[in-house]
Amino acid sequence: MPDSQTTGRLLCFDFGLRSIGVATGQAATGTASPLAEVAARDGIPRWDLVDAHLQEWQPKKLLVGLPLNMDGSESQLSALARKFGRRLEGRYGLPVDMVDERLSSRSAKEEAKQMGHSGDYRDRPIDSLAACLILEQYLNE
Repeated sequence: MPDSQTTGRLLCFDFGLRSIGVATGQAATGTASPLAEVAARDGIPRWDLVDAHLQEWQPKKLLVGLPLNMDGSESQLSALARKFGRRLEGRYGLPVDMVDERLSSRSAKEEAKQMGHSGDYRDRPIDSLAACLILEQYLNE
């Protein structure tokens, strides 16, 4: 949840095993924008791409979507997302908040469809759109 100390830019990650969505936003304006996805292999990102996003945007805080089951329980993917969050925190020395992302992918698919997306998510991923929705949810709380 945003706090009075969260000023400046935020980066949000929608963790995935093959692709990690990224979005940037500002607590002051409450706005978010999707960025280029980061390729991953078995949940391990291309750190050079993560480095580039952090260098360009200079965030004050990082967010990671936490994929919970609909009943609020955690899954194997939840544990991997938490591990990714700990790696971000250790690597960059920035605070990391985990954000409940239930239904963000479904919402991103619906929004993409309204924007004319073909439904080929391998060719045109929507992970960064999902990260944008997670970040907007965080900013609105």
